[in-house]
Amino acid sequence: MITSPESEATANEPLIARAVVAIVDFCRRRRFAVVALATALTALSGWYAANHFDINTNTNEFISASLPWRQDLIAMNKAFPQRDDQIVVVIDGKTPEIAEAATQRLADALRAKPDLFPYVLRPDGGPFFNRNGLLYLPVEEVRNTVDGLFKAQPFLSVLASDQSLRGVSDAFSFINRGVRSGAGTYDDFDRPLVALAGALDSALAGQPTFFSWRGLLTGAPPDPRELRRFIQVKPRLDYSALQPGEAASAFIRKTFADMGYSPETGARLRLTGLVPLADEEFATVEDGAALNGLLTALIVLFIIWRALKAPSIVLAVAYTVVVGLFVTAAVGLMMVGALNLISVAFAVLFVGIGVDFGIQYSVRYRDERHKTGEFASALTGAAAKIGRPLALAAAATAAGFYAFLPTDYRGVSELGLIAGTGMFIAFFASITVLPALLAIFRPPAEEEPVGYAFLAPVDDFLERHRHAVVICTLGVAILGLPLLTKLHFDFNPINLRSPKVESVSTLLDLMQDPVTDTNTIDVLAPSIEASRALADRLSALPEVAQVISIESFVPQDQDQKLPIIEKAAAAFAPVLDPTRARTPPTDEEDVAALLKAADAFEATAGETQGKGADDARRLADLMRRLAEAQPQKREAARKALLPGLSVMLDLLRDSLSAQKTTLDSIPPDLKADWVAADGRVRIAVSPKGDANDNATLRRFADAVRAIDPHATGEPIAIQESGATVVRAFVEAGAWALISISILLWIVLRRFSDVLLTLVPLLLAGVVTLEITVLVGLPLNFANIIALPLLLGLGVAFKIYFVMAWRAGTTKLLQSSLTRAVFFSAMTTATAFGSLWLSKHPGTSSMGKLLALSLACTLAAAILFQPALMGPPRKVEKTGEDA
Repeated sequence: MITSPESEATANEPLIARAVVAIVDFCRRRRFAVVALATALTALSGWYAANHFDINTNTNEFISASLPWRQDLIAMNKAFPQRDDQIVVVIDGKTPEIAEAATQRLADALRAKPDLFPYVLRPDGGPFFNRNGLLYLPVEEVRNTVDGLFKAQPFLSVLASDQSLRGVSDAFSFINRGVRSGAGTYDDFDRPLVALAGALDSALAGQPTFFSWRGLLTGAPPDPRELRRFIQVKPRLDYSALQPGEAASAFIRKTFADMGYSPETGARLRLTGLVPLADEEFATVEDGAALNGLLTALIVLFIIWRALKAPSIVLAVAYTVVVGLFVTAAVGLMMVGALNLISVAFAVLFVGIGVDFGIQYSVRYRDERHKTGEFASALTGAAAKIGRPLALAAAATAAGFYAFLPTDYRGVSELGLIAGTGMFIAFFASITVLPALLAIFRPPAEEEPVGYAFLAPVDDFLERHRHAVVICTLGVAILGLPLLTKLHFDFNPINLRSPKVESVSTLLDLMQDPVTDTNTIDVLAPSIEASRALADRLSALPEVAQVISIESFVPQDQDQKLPIIEKAAAAFAPVLDPTRARTPPTDEEDVAALLKAADAFEATAGETQGKGADDARRLADLMRRLAEAQPQKREAARKALLPGLSVMLDLLRDSLSAQKTTLDSIPPDLKADWVAADGRVRIAVSPKGDANDNATLRRFADAVRAIDPHATGEPIAIQESGATVVRAFVEAGAWALISISILLWIVLRRFSDVLLTLVPLLLAGVVTLEITVLVGLPLNFANIIALPLLLGLGVAFKIYFVMAWRAGTTKLLQSSLTRAVFFSAMTTATAFGSLWLSKHPGTSSMGKLLALSLACTLAAAILFQPALMGPPRKVEKTGEDA
């Protein structure tokens, strides 16, 4: 017989209990129909979820688009649509020539596929910059460059007319002429001697050989900017795929490889940008997820078996969770359309929390079965005792999840919607499917008590020293409060991504490069004329290092530079004329030229002492060895020397054809990157100081926004999204606390009982935050979800103990309730642990903080709360002891 609730209970409580008992009894009697219906619903839900599964990997959409700063970003993307959803191709070459050739060939190949790549831009190279590059140098540097070319004119003349080993040998022989004529010593020409000797030595040894003609001519190592090239690509994305940009990225990689480029041949390709970042982030989340999921499922089953012992009960609970999970997945996809990288965690949360309902009911059933020995009465008796706590726990947990709904953190609000709804599904499955399965399986009678008799000393200790336990626990928490001043929120979203994936490691590499601006802020000016004054105001800011606009591509002092370049062009026109090219030599002619040059170096160097003379003799020896080697060795030397020579000569011809540059002569694709179709102008502003320091970026963003409140860019997005997320969780925490408090008040009707439920919960939250400081675990965009969830998850445990205490249960730690709570926490911890093991840092940090908060919640529920509550007001037979 179901006993009446205690006298101070509300009228709703017996109604809930009677309703749960009636549902359980109905499902027991119609067990086969209930299980058949549940199986059919599971199959239908699985089919729907499989056919409608979609995941949105765009982290930009985690934040509500209605926020002003998001509106500014959307407006910028509309003005320059080609800049949104880009792939940034980064090519590093061992020499400037390799980098330039590889980049230009790849860019041309991508432009030839407009169906896949509607927008391709080389922001730092291509015909326009190759032709006008000298105009961007200071006047004095242009003059020095041209003077250097005139000094190398004989050398270049030979190379331009004879791009072969013969031409290289003849060109280097000019060094001997200079030494013999007294124009210099071998020490003066030591750098080119060493460079060519190193290339020939590597070719003879069969090693990779990278030779820079530009470095040879300038006499200086190449600038890092010359070794790195970029291509900005906007691909057509396949949004039906889980990684929309995967096909485009694969095509870029394959094309580059098919051209013969690789790190072994001196060119390395890497991809970054929004598209690869999103694709690889999902791949990181997916990596190992199946194995982790399988291991988690096996561990959870083992824990359930340890809690419930009977295989039939374990199977019943597991199947009930599967039913609820499939239905929740289908309902969730119906509600949100597509999951995101946060809401996809609903499955782990459902398993972790949904199993709790099954364990609570099943453990209580086992306890009743041990006491009564009769199956039907045990089933309904368990429903009578656990029905109200289970319903309240489900409602409170759902309230904790639903608290995310009003916030601007859309990624988490969708998780809250799905998981909150899933709590009701889990509860309903636990009082329908689970009893029906138990009725079918009819587990054997329980021969031993279900509780933990060995915890009797702990119960006695808590009873005797409850005030000391409460005071000491609160004292430790209060002493730790100063730690909260050191609580750190990591605003940098890049720290939530795995640094091992290419897109992230490349971005981090670019961020470390002082010549690469990755943390720029974009400002929109209404016109080119207006952009001038705005750019001047921005340039005057002490926080700003550089300002670039469309007018930055119009070189200064062109009237002084062009005559210098034109003079050189006139002098070098016949020298660089491709029609002067000699007939390519045979291998025998190359051999003869190498031997001739070797003889000349040996004769001129003679017995001269010094490093330069030694290097000349070494070069002569290598030339002779190359001439006497197998033809394959000379072919290796040609591949190492001649392609770069061709690129260098082409670039030289282009650079001497510079023309006066105006806004009208800027190529349309480059101009479109700075001037929108409606005439608005983009201004890019770079920060001064450490661009990876959050404080620096905050000052930089504030200074720029003081001039233009509608400025956008990564520094602003980081600050604003961080503020949005923190505000969202403060709001969610407040809503969760308020809604749970109201719910508890409605059910418990005693302010003191509400406090007995909430105080341990709040204590667990404070201690959780204090421990995060001690272990160096910062809060971030992903793991901060654990804090409001702590209210929803933790309140369930507290409710079980408070309602058992109100019902008159004594010796709480020895009761079956503690067994249920302990094993429920173990399964939840295992589920969260699977997140901890994720290779995705954001997901892993979420699992860490969830597990930490769970441990604190469990300790507060089992150890602190019984001491706080003390003995029941009066012991009644409705309690655990009945």
